[in-house]
Amino acid sequence: MSFWTAIVVIVAIAAFANRRRTRYLAHTYDGRADEPRPQPQRDPELEREVAALRERVKVLERIVTDERRSRGLADEIEALRD
Repeated sequence: MSFWTAIVVIVAIAAFANRRRTRYLAHTYDGRADEPRPQPQRDPELEREVAALRERVKVLERIVTDERRSRGLADEIEALRD
């Protein structure tokens, strides 16, 4: 085995080991397998705001779709007048 082949093999082994270590640590909290990751705390004020925004979006969607229907109905009425 030549010197450069040995260098390539060593680098490949190190890269493989580093990748395995990174994957393992990604599944643990702070690199410790014995402690689970903490669950994020939910902010009640933020949840109320999100619920209010969802209601506003529903209302806006209803307005947009109703306006299309009323415009279509108005166009049909105008077409019948002619």
